[in-house]
Amino acid sequence: MKTIHALSLLPLFIPCFAAAHEGHETGILTPTDPEVEADFDIVHARITSNGQSAHFHMAVSGVSGDTRAKATGSLAGSDVYSYVWPTNLSPSAVGFAADTGVLSLAVTAHPDFDDTPLFDENRDGHLNNDGDTWHSHWVVLAPHPQCPDGGLGVVDIPEGESPHLPATWPGLPILIDSPGWQPMFNEESLDIHVAFDSNVSLQNMQFDAVTAGLRVNQSVHEPLLCVTDVFDTAGSLELPGRINQ
Repeated sequence: MKTIHALSLLPLFIPCFAAAHEGHETGILTPTDPEVEADFDIVHARITSNGQSAHFHMAVSGVSGDTRAKATGSLAGSDVYSYVWPTNLSPSAVGFAADTGVLSLAVTAHPDFDDTPLFDENRDGHLNNDGDTWHSHWVVLAPHPQCPDGGLGVVDIPEGESPHLPATWPGLPILIDSPGWQPMFNEESLDIHVAFDSNVSLQNMQFDAVTAGLRVNQSVHEPLLCVTDVFDTAGSLELPGRINQ
């Protein structure tokens, strides 16, 4: 698997490859990369809206969601695999304070912990044992000096502070929300539908698509969760995608 550190990505965007994936005429298209594991090799990304509902779509050259992180037996040092749509929406659009970082929709799986305490994703009657089932989060990302090479991490909540948080915040000391939007995997495609409050404007939403690995640090405020590997990006992390285009 090819890994690219978040800060080493060249600021280049390949706008469109018509042959990248059959049936994908809109959004961001990018060619298959044989150096990337196929289930993380992005070939297409798109966001469309219908009123206050947004449809986030990503397609890969392999079978989406086919690989999950291996269990380590503990929270500290454990890995998280993710499909992520960074956006230009204000974090306040989903209940965080404005101007805290890059609001991103993430679909993640991680066998060592459960961070969706309100939902039973594997439908076994228990709310605390389904972290390894693909599920959704809103996260706020920003560079952090203690992440690898000063790369991206989920924004830390300093000890003693009580920031503005969404009602479905799972209790971790980072800017993360567990809203319960259900990801749908179908062969190469990943789709998730998200509803926004009526006061949120989606008209000028910009986005990118990223597949990445994150790691839980040994100490809570290092910060807790850093991006350690960027497997692939649809664009250039400069949000080249436009909603409904």
